[in-house]
Amino acid sequence: MKDFKKYYIVHEAPEVVYRALTNPAVIRLWSGDEVVMEAVPDTEFSLWDGAIVGRNIAFEETKKITQEWYFGEQEAPSIVTIILHEHKQGTSVEVRHTNIPDEDYDDIVDGWNTQYMGAVVDFFENE
Repeated sequence: MKDFKKYYIVHEAPEVVYRALTNPAVIRLWSGDEVVMEAVPDTEFSLWDGAIVGRNIAFEETKKITQEWYFGEQEAPSIVTIILHEHKQGTSVEVRHTNIPDEDYDDIVDGWNTQYMGAVVDFFENE
């Protein structure tokens, strides 16, 4: 198992970025795919037509999102924590992803950089 941590700068206020990560209508705008998301603990979510599925653990409005991502029969849960920090350029988004299966690590990192946070960064830069 491997862990991933990276910071991304999004040129928008934390409350706007939080909404972009939790509101299904906004997620559809930057992802281009179907999404099931509800900013309520203990609810299931699905992104990119089911390519990413899991359970929402906790939300701290405009500040933090905690989720469990499912990877088959994995024993240790894979936890994603997204923390939003105010930044002089908008928001610094800290992504922590723990217990990523070794065989999925490169794809997950690429996904964070291009399809997930990369898409969010691009969405606000091209608004």
